[in-house]
Amino acid sequence: MQKFLIDKEALSADKAVIHGQDAKHICKVLRLKPQDAISMTDGHGTDYTGCIDQVSPEFVQISILSEKKSLTESNLDLTLCTAMLKHNKMDEIIKQITQLGVTRWIPFYCKRSIPLSGQNREKKQIERWQTIARESLKQCRRSSLVKIMPPMDFQQVLVFSNGCSHRFAFWEASDRPLARPVPGENNDAVVLIGPEGGFEEEEIRHAVELGFMSYSLGPRILRAETAAVCACGLIQYLLGDMGGC
Repeated sequence: MQKFLIDKEALSADKAVIHGQDAKHICKVLRLKPQDAISMTDGHGTDYTGCIDQVSPEFVQISILSEKKSLTESNLDLTLCTAMLKHNKMDEIIKQITQLGVTRWIPFYCKRSIPLSGQNREKKQIERWQTIARESLKQCRRSSLVKIMPPMDFQQVLVFSNGCSHRFAFWEASDRPLARPVPGENNDAVVLIGPEGGFEEEEIRHAVELGFMSYSLGPRILRAETAAVCACGLIQYLLGDMGGC
């Protein structure tokens, strides 16, 4: 059963309403009818099952039958920080990391990253990324939206990561293979991935000075978007819920 995302304002103790494209999809594509069951989430870790009362292309009214905490969310609070790439590559990263259970995503600027100039352009891009995250959540049946953070500069990302138990900076010039980290006080991690041209050595040196460990992803050169997905999968295996224990 496909899972639908319910906005907070459309949710009450025993009723929910779905509007817009999702309502049209339920009515015209899935052809669900009154009395059919439907699965929903609030995007913050709570799942609902319901029974459709009314259905139309404009709205679907639902009676909530049960509510429970999601079983599909990772036990790892994982933050992915990726240097700015071309827009379609960033779109793909969001789709993939939603499936991998990443908690939040921070795009950032560094010396070799792709610029995204203009406040209006940045605002529109963030809105686009949030839409992609919402659609990806429904497809992979997660229950918590990836938190899309506004773009930061490199120094801001390093400061944001202060206090995190595990800090990984993946760099093609590193000679340190990834190993199972020592458990930290909290089960949280930050993954740092550079731009298409890679981090400059000075940037990695600065990250290490502020508590990051620099690691390699193997002998082959990975595209930046591939490295982001690969790194998140590895960290979920070592610290999260993908079978590393």
